[in-house]
Amino acid sequence: MARRDIRTSVNWSSGGRARAAVLALATAVLLAGCGAEQAARSSATDGSDGSSTSDGKGGGSPATTVRPQRTPLPGPDRTTPPPLPAETSSPNPALSRPVVSMDIAHAAQRGGQAVNVTIDDGPDPVWTPQILKILRRNGVRATFCMIGPAAEAHPDLVRRVVAEGHRLCDHTVSHNTAMDHRSRAYQSGQILTAERQIERASGGVAPQYYRAPGGAFTPYSRQIAAAAGMRPLGWNVDSQDFERPGVEAIQHTVKEELDNGPTLLFHDGGGDRSQTVAALGRLLPWLRHHGYGFSFPVR
Repeated sequence: MARRDIRTSVNWSSGGRARAAVLALATAVLLAGCGAEQAARSSATDGSDGSSTSDGKGGGSPATTVRPQRTPLPGPDRTTPPPLPAETSSPNPALSRPVVSMDIAHAAQRGGQAVNVTIDDGPDPVWTPQILKILRRNGVRATFCMIGPAAEAHPDLVRRVVAEGHRLCDHTVSHNTAMDHRSRAYQSGQILTAERQIERASGGVAPQYYRAPGGAFTPYSRQIAAAAGMRPLGWNVDSQDFERPGVEAIQHTVKEELDNGPTLLFHDGGGDRSQTVAALGRLLPWLRHHGYGFSFPVR
């Protein structure tokens, strides 16, 4: 009802008290009518369930709706350690997580024109001291890949290797070059038992690398080693000294294969290593003379 219609229906000749009562009644009716009109407008734009009835194609102002709170997207899992740098292998999540890269190392830490001298299959009471003497004379630090029982039998040599600044490498218990065809339990035992033997013999210095006999790595053995803090270690240049081809042949092989990469393989165990001793005595000065430096393998 319009305000004008209410006002004209009042008898203005009545007393002031009557007029006041009528005006109060008219005001109440007017306010009630406005409230009903506003409610009607609201029902035209809002559905009974609180959702908008607008179809987005015009026809009046759309209703204001309350939008649901957005659930924030989950952030990174702060409990998951970041991936290891330069890791290209895919660790098995069912196994212990590597603490060093499980990729097989070949590069030198120093980079550039540097080589890594690695010595396998010792320690040997005859040949290891002679090789240590040549390394010391030429100012070279090497990596000694030791057989666990040999290290256990000659702890004095293991400690000497460490004392003279060289690094230790786990070369398993029994040097089985077919261990990649054996069970996981066998591989684990070969690696971790030798690690304990070498560490005890050294007086508490743990091996920093693991070299599979004959390169018989598996993804499992690499991860087992890397989870124990030992970087799998390969080689680029096999001097062939193990076959005892002669001192000249050993030198020739190394020089010819230097372009293959920086990690050189020699032996101080497994038999008569006199040719190795003689070849190293000539090769180390030759390398330095031709601009090569000496390094450890990357970790």
